[in-house]
Amino acid sequence: MTENIQNISDLLTARGVDFTIIEHPAVFTIDDLLALNLLNFDAVAKNLFVRDDKKRNYYLVVVRHDKKLELKAFSEKIGSTKLSFASENDLGAILKLQKGAVTPFGILNDDDRRVKVIIDKSFDGAQIGVHPNENTASVWLDASALVAIIKEHGNKAEFLEI
Repeated sequence: MTENIQNISDLLTARGVDFTIIEHPAVFTIDDLLALNLLNFDAVAKNLFVRDDKKRNYYLVVVRHDKKLELKAFSEKIGSTKLSFASENDLGAILKLQKGAVTPFGILNDDDRRVKVIIDKSFDGAQIGVHPNENTASVWLDASALVAIIKEHGNKAEFLEI
C-alpha cells in the first residue's frame, strides 16, 4: 500500500468510517476503471476540476461515472460566470494531484481552501467510489462521510441536483 493510500485508510479508520479500498493497476479514465470489472461500479464517481473564467473560483464537481456535465447549464445553476476545465498546472498547484487521479480527497491538499466541492445529489445517503489521491486504488465509503471530511478540512461542500 502506497503512502497516499495508507494516509486515506488511516484517516477513515480514525474517524470510524466504514470503507473498502481496492488496489488495481493505474487507471486514467472511467473506461479504464470499467475494464477492471470492480464490484459496486455503479457507485463510481467522475470528478471534474473546473474554474470560472477569471480563475477566482474553483470547483470539484463529482457526478456518477455515466453522467455528462454541461458546463454552461451548470455554471448558470450555481450562479457562476463561464466555467471551463482547470489546467493540469492548476490541478497540481492547488490539489497536488495529477491528471487521472482527480478525487474529492485531493481537497485535503488544498491548503488555501480555494476549491468548493459539489457532489451530485444522487450520492446523498449512498456509497461513492473515488480514488484515494492516486489512481492505483479506489475507495468506497458513504458520501456523507466524505462531505463531512471535506467540511472539517475547511472547504465548502454540498450535494446538488446535477
